[in-house]
Amino acid sequence: MYVIKVKGIAKIPDYVQLRDEKFTLLAYFRVDRPDKSLEKLGLGNKLPYIMDIVKDLPFGQIKKLDI
Repeated sequence: MYVIKVKGIAKIPDYVQLRDEKFTLLAYFRVDRPDKSLEKLGLGNKLPYIMDIVKDLPFGQIKKLDI
């Protein structure tokens, strides 16, 4: 699974994308509201781990997650 942090502009907030090995979009959520999207994916228990990585991830960079 891959994570990408996307910088928002003007009134559009910052977002996070979660993608699978084929780079198919699995989830797209605001940085400040990840709960519902991660719950739908069944990753609610991984929320602290994912958000800790997102916090330190520069915008536009792709990082592979071991989940």
